Parts: sequence; structure tokens; C-alpha cells
Amino acid sequence: MLTADFDYVLPPELIAQVPAPQRDESRLLVLQRDSGNIAHKKFRDILDHFRAGDVLVLNNSRVIPARLRGTNAKTGGAFEIFLLEENGRNNWWALMKPGKRAPVGTQINLTEKISASVLDTNTEGHRRLQFTGCDDIRAELDALGEIPLPPYILRKTQVLADRERYQTVFAQPPGSVAAPTAGLHFTPALLDEIRARGVEVRFVTLHVGLGTFAPVKADTLAAHVMHEERFELSAETAHAINDAKKSRRRVIAVGTTCVRVLESVAAKNSGRLVATNDRTKIFIYPPYQFKIVDALLTNFHLPCSTLLMLVSAFAAPGEPHGREAILAAYAEAVRERYLFFSYGDAMLIL
Repeated sequence: MLTADFDYVLPPELIAQVPAPQRDESRLLVLQRDSGNIAHKKFRDILDHFRAGDVLVLNNSRVIPARLRGTNAKTGGAFEIFLLEENGRNNWWALMKPGKRAPVGTQINLTEKISASVLDTNTEGHRRLQFTGCDDIRAELDALGEIPLPPYILRKTQVLADRERYQTVFAQPPGSVAAPTAGLHFTPALLDEIRARGVEVRFVTLHVGLGTFAPVKADTLAAHVMHEERFELSAETAHAINDAKKSRRRVIAVGTTCVRVLESVAAKNSGRLVATNDRTKIFIYPPYQFKIVDALLTNFHLPCSTLLMLVSAFAAPGEPHGREAILAAYAEAVRERYLFFSYGDAMLIL
């Protein structure tokens, strides 16, 4: 299957630059897999699609203020530091701009006290940084860092609301550098209403990495090297989902990140879930037979992205033609002027 098969035309004005005035006021496209029927609704109408006994699974990873700014201790030149992954206390892999001016040994001053030294580089051009002048740079991020909005949000400056709105209301363990965006539409009140309808709400943690925005550079899907992300599945969530599958109740995943966690663990354990703290490089594309997920809530994804490929696989599990169903739904969304990507509208696939 070719990467170009997952391309589509999106008018630039449909790329959401700001969130909806209220989280649950975004739009919702509902796609029925068996018939291909499409319905256009408001996000709050998702309540109509839940059944008592469903298990709703959300990713509770918290986005960190991963973008830092500093100056070269010798030359005064400006640097932008984008934290990617923590290796240990005060030791991080980071993307730096301009990277060519940051060889091993470079020192970057963030404040009068706090600085970072370049220890190493890798084949991807990332820098390994050692922070000094603080007990733990994580504790300084709220004061020093900026929320790392995606590159397709073209505003030159952030607004205060980004700190709240580019974060789910249930975010807990910090570690993501991009939001699990399907979860952005939920409010505490809406989650309470979902629970009141007999739906069991459970959480997994997958720390979203920069790779979620990385384009597929290979011409074929088989040649693509998938990015790796850290995740944790608790024993309580694993038990709840296993019990639901045993009694033929639906498991509804909120976002591709939840799908990656559940299907990764199931693939290693003969279709069952067990408590797991690991990393995943799972690459899901058509045809793929899902072991756990029965319904999927997701945002609209970039052309030729691995996320679009996963959603295409879900539109027709085990069959190669899910791409056509998804691209047809995306074309309908464009005609109906839905907003796309992180701050955009949502899609429910049943």
C-alpha cells in the first residue's frame, strides 16, 4: 500500500487555529462502519451513542510546557529548545533550533541560574541536554516553558487559554509534548453524564511524542519506521476491559493513542490485557484485525499520516478498503466545513 494513497485536499482555512468557545460545542461527525452512513451532530450528542455497560477509555497524559528559550553562553545567539523525552533527572533529549549551532559542549543559558549543556547528538539530530542550576527542570517548566502547539497552528504568539485548552480536563501524569486531542472535547460535567448512563470510564497513559507530527517519508507503508512512545496500562483498567470483552460489552477508545496502547498489549498477550509499563512502536494500517477496540472517537488527521492510516484500518477491520470509507467521510467533512486537526472537530466511528 502506498503512502500517497492516504493523501487528500484540505483547504487551509479549515485547519483550526483556536479551540471552540466551549469544549463540548465542537462538531461531531458520526460514521457507521457497517453501512457507511454519516450523521452530523454536536459533540454533546455523543451521549446518544453510549450504552449501559460500555467502557470508555481515555488517555490521561499531561502535556508539559516543553518549549524553552535560551541564549548561547559564549555568543549570545538565541536558541529554541523543544524537550522530547526525559532520560533521568535534569537529563533530556531535545530538538534544538538552530541545531547546527549547538555542537557537543555548547552551553545555553535559560536564566541567570539555570543552564543546559549539550552532551551528545543522535542520528535524528536531537541533542542530549544536561540541565544545571535547579533541582529538577520539570519543576521549572511552568515558569520557563511554553505549551508546544502543533506546527500547523500558525499564530505567532500563544494566548493564556492555550495552557488550559491544549490539555484534557482529566490530564494527570506529565510527559506528553502534544495533546491527545480527541480527549480535548470532554468536560467534567459531560463525563459525569456519561457515567450516569452506566458507562465505565477508564484511563490509560501514553506520552505523546513529537513523532505524532512526523510525516511518513517512505513511499510504501511497509517501509515506514514507526516512532516509539511510552505508555502505562494499569491492572484496574486491564481488568475492566477484559471483563467487558468477556461479556460482549463495547470498548470505546478516545483517540489513536488509546488504540495504540490497547492493541499493543493485546497483540503480545493473545488478545487479553495485562498491566503493562512499556514502549510501543505499533503501526496500524489496513488491513488490521482489532482485538480490543469496538468504537473510536478521534479528531481529523493530517494527510498521509500514520494516524489517518490507523483510522482507515478501523473503518473496515481486517479489510483493505477502510481508506475509501475514511477519505469519503473526510471529503464530506470538508464540504460541511468541519474544522480539522488538534483544535478541530471530532469523528465517532461505530
